[in-house]
Amino acid sequence: MEATHICLVRHGETNWNAEQRIQGQIDIGLNAAGLAQADAAAKWLSGEPVAALYSSDLLRARQTAQSIANRLGLVPILRPEFRERRYGLFEGLTYSESRAAYTAEYLSFERRDPEFVIPCGGESLQQLHERVSTGLWLLAADHRGETIIVVTHGGVLDIVNRLVRGNPLSAPRDFLIPNAAINWVSVRGDSWRLEAWGQTAHLAKFGLDELP
Repeated sequence: MEATHICLVRHGETNWNAEQRIQGQIDIGLNAAGLAQADAAAKWLSGEPVAALYSSDLLRARQTAQSIANRLGLVPILRPEFRERRYGLFEGLTYSESRAAYTAEYLSFERRDPEFVIPCGGESLQQLHERVSTGLWLLAADHRGETIIVVTHGGVLDIVNRLVRGNPLSAPRDFLIPNAAINWVSVRGDSWRLEAWGQTAHLAKFGLDELP
């Protein structure tokens, strides 16, 4: 059985990333640095034999995906299951503001309680895991033996890394998720493999990892 190779790219930088402001599913576009990062990632990936390009439908991911699409001659396929986590009452606030305004809720968030649903329309880590892993398995099944790209978000990549490595959602993060970094995973049958993570050699300046 042939392996499916999946390249996952975090979107480029936004002003809210630079401010450590929680975006969630608020539709923020790339800043100038983010647009340059997207173009750099696109150049880096231009020689890859890519069968399809998928993207979250949020603007910052779409803009990043379009840069890649322009280089590869592909049309991005938008998949809402790869949107960022819904952060509920934290969205629009910085991490510090969230901690100060909603101390108890932020503590549950910070502890990575998998079942904690962020109030006001947010998601739990378990809910995020279910939609991301379902989406990833579907892509793997549709592209067996092929190479594809998925442009997505930091929270989604956190889930993917744990899925592939078999680590619990509650474990402290021990890997980086920089803006516009390139990550490679593969799947053969029901076995996932981490090929490369957090590649930033294509970036003139190391992408932000402002995530908690």
